[in-house]
Amino acid sequence: MAIARAERLVNLVLCLLSTRQYLTAERIRAIVPGYSDAVTDEAFFRMFERDKTELRDLGVPLEIGRNVGVDGPDGYRIARRDYELGDIDLEPDEAAAVALAARLWDSPQFTGAAHGALIKLRAAGVDVDQDVHVAVEPKVRTSEPAFPPLLAAVQQGRVVEFDYRRPVPIEVRRRTVEPWGVVAWRGRWYLVGHDRDRRAPRCFRLSRIVGEVAAVGKAGAVERPDTVDLLSFVARSEPVTQNVATAKLWVARGRAQGVRRRARPVGEREVDGEPGDLLEIDLRFPDSAANWIAGFGPDVLVLEPEVLAKTVREKLVGALRGAGVRA
Repeated sequence: MAIARAERLVNLVLCLLSTRQYLTAERIRAIVPGYSDAVTDEAFFRMFERDKTELRDLGVPLEIGRNVGVDGPDGYRIARRDYELGDIDLEPDEAAAVALAARLWDSPQFTGAAHGALIKLRAAGVDVDQDVHVAVEPKVRTSEPAFPPLLAAVQQGRVVEFDYRRPVPIEVRRRTVEPWGVVAWRGRWYLVGHDRDRRAPRCFRLSRIVGEVAAVGKAGAVERPDTVDLLSFVARSEPVTQNVATAKLWVARGRAQGVRRRARPVGEREVDGEPGDLLEIDLRFPDSAANWIAGFGPDVLVLEPEVLAKTVREKLVGALRGAGVRA
């Protein structure tokens, strides 16, 4: 019954918005779905009076009047000028910030919400240009699986645990961190917080988090120190220069031309009966390269280093799980 009533109210609003004339109660009864359920005139008028009261309580501005030159009972309509959202006045820098934020949240969790917000702003008459040239051009992506649970833990003030992969020496260790915030710096996302294992503040690159992030303990147990500038902390902690790493790949014969253009052929090999070529490629950003390599699916296999091979396998397994396929 509640669903039927809600549908009737929506139909009534759409009906009264779509006309410039005043519609009498009998006319509304004939054209709005839901009112035909009223068996008697008395039942219809009780139903209609309840609906009008509910619309007014919701803030819908009902107008009562008569059409010019027409005799008869009063009618009803909703004036668009009173019902629609008022003008939203954004300064140029605010409009640019909205466009920038929409481009920044490039992830399944946030893309739909950002796109919907832009549609609503444009519908309200706000000129929000996604192609506007602003001083900051975001190059970060929030596709790391660790991003949503870490952001939630920061907002809730909860301790987190996760496996973290260090490049030098190559090892994976369990970390217990009191999260202070998640920030982007030089195209990457970092978690900043108090590392309970090292008993000191540390930053962690999200792309090096292995597996799932677990939030432990009660909410509100973690408080960010007011004196800590998260972005400055990451800038001081991360090296400015990037070392070039060399990876050895197997590429299926005649496939993955994007990899071949950047790599050097060093031999040939069959993998599971499939002929292919052995290639070496220099990677300045091994973490982001894992996403790129995983995009070629079974056509590219990482042979060395093992840490890169493991990261690519994890991303492929995660993609299969996301598609509902058991790996």
